Amino acid sequence: MLRRGYMDTLSGYTQRPIAFVLRYLQQRMTSHIVIVTTVGAAVACSVGTQYGVKFLVDALAAGPAHNGVWLAFGFLVALIAADNFLWRIASWIASFTFVGVTGDLRRDIFRHLTGHAPGYFSDRLPGMLTSRITATSNAVFTLENMFVWNVMPPCIATVAAIALIGTVSPAMAAGLTLIAGAVVIAMFRIAAAGKPLHDEFADKAAAVDGEMVDVIDNMSLVRAFGGLDYEHERFDATVNRELTARGRSLRYLERLRLTHAAITVVLTIGLLAWAIKLWQQGGATTGDVVLVCTLGLSILHATRDLAVALVDVTQHMARMSEAIATLLVPHELRDHPEAEPLVKSGAVIAFNNISFGYPGGTQLFEKFNLRLHSGQRVGLVGQSGGGKSSLFTLLQRFYDVQQGSITIDGQDVSKITQQSLRDAISVVPQDISLFQRSIMENIRYGRPTATDDEVLRAAIAARCDFVEDLPDGLETMVGDRGLKLSGGQRQRIAIARAFLKDAPILLLDEATAALDSESEEAIREALARLMRGRTVIAIAHRLTTLRNFDRVIMLQSGRIIEDGSPDRLMQGQGPYRELVTREMNRLAKHAAA
Repeated sequence: MLRRGYMDTLSGYTQRPIAFVLRYLQQRMTSHIVIVTTVGAAVACSVGTQYGVKFLVDALAAGPAHNGVWLAFGFLVALIAADNFLWRIASWIASFTFVGVTGDLRRDIFRHLTGHAPGYFSDRLPGMLTSRITATSNAVFTLENMFVWNVMPPCIATVAAIALIGTVSPAMAAGLTLIAGAVVIAMFRIAAAGKPLHDEFADKAAAVDGEMVDVIDNMSLVRAFGGLDYEHERFDATVNRELTARGRSLRYLERLRLTHAAITVVLTIGLLAWAIKLWQQGGATTGDVVLVCTLGLSILHATRDLAVALVDVTQHMARMSEAIATLLVPHELRDHPEAEPLVKSGAVIAFNNISFGYPGGTQLFEKFNLRLHSGQRVGLVGQSGGGKSSLFTLLQRFYDVQQGSITIDGQDVSKITQQSLRDAISVVPQDISLFQRSIMENIRYGRPTATDDEVLRAAIAARCDFVEDLPDGLETMVGDRGLKLSGGQRQRIAIARAFLKDAPILLLDEATAALDSESEEAIREALARLMRGRTVIAIAHRLTTLRNFDRVIMLQSGRIIEDGSPDRLMQGQGPYRELVTREMNRLAKHAAA
């Protein structure tokens, strides 16, 4: 519960990218303080080396007999050594700290992303979501590096250099302060004005990633319909839009850099002339002229580096902002503030006067009522769109009802923890979902703490005897979404997974639809064992699978039009009897053929 509440706080950063970054910096505050302090000291030493050069030049100008030459030499060498070693120390610590931040960030975003309801994922391409997690992680890593190596050093160097120049000419220092400040502010404002271009590029880049994943995930469909040329043209158009957006963004940045370069040339010439004039008037030593020239150039170069870094920062901030605005939207379905775990005292399910319609769709259920007794086996039949799958969806609380309530053993599913609700329900779907892992791991997903022996017993109970013919047995990899296995084999793995989970409620979505004729009867027996002692709700398109059920409910447009045992409904003259008769005639014709 604490972890879930902790992750929900991420939604508060949707429009606050800077605060989002600071959240992760604070988690490793000590390391960041050490890095910043070390870099600050290194920059101070770097600027100090130019004062060391001035000290050495003045000592040399005094003649060979001057006693301070070697002292100046030692001072300069010490600054050079400290400068280099401090940078290396900062880089070493940063190699652990910055990488750690990206790990923290990706773990948290992934947890937040997986907390969304199914409707969130149905409206978005998986590739776009995964690319945004990567983009956010990369952007934060780049921003940290840019701040530490490209933004902070020029700022410190500029302040330190102006302070040293002030020892030679306060007027020159004041002028440089005004000019440097004006340049940085102007460049930053101009850079910020290009944010819409950077936002457009970020959006188009994410679309390219999403398009690639979508096509690759559906490659069999693409080939089956000869759609390669169409997809190539579609992808080319998507890439061209991304390239156009990127070109606009980059050209805007280049115009900004060109402007700064022109300003830098003019100011450098003026600064050099000023320093030489002071020397001619006797207001500066030779070393002072060298110091002013080197520090002045450093200041102008620092403002250039800072301006360029700030421009790049705006581009990375744009991509990160776009990503977190998509990823960190609040969860639509959250545990109730006072939610308690489900108390498993049985498995009585009740839909109490519920009203529900999918977002953007028509109303499906209106004051719908249904009560299922513990241990009862209930089949749902009817035409597509009648509400069969929606009852499954609502029972698992993938959506909340607009009115009424759904209860398990009298406990409202909206007021119990989602994890305990999932623990109480096993699902054997028609479209089997398998990870690209071993058969053992896919079955163990029903109960991750199960031992190998328990997984093996579940496989045996589900009649997964086909594993004996596989080269690696239960350790065989199933391929992407289980494509290395037949439909019937995937179905039996799903049944084994349900055996292993051993939940009191079992949902079957035409669980024998994908089975071949040889194994269908054996799987029926396995399902019969699986259903024993559980409350079962089964969506059935083959009505013969319901002959041993306790109850059949026929739905039409979100209403119950027939409800009773299979035998009783067959004795009537209603739509259920018509469907069964039609199915039996079809099977008889098929057998005769």
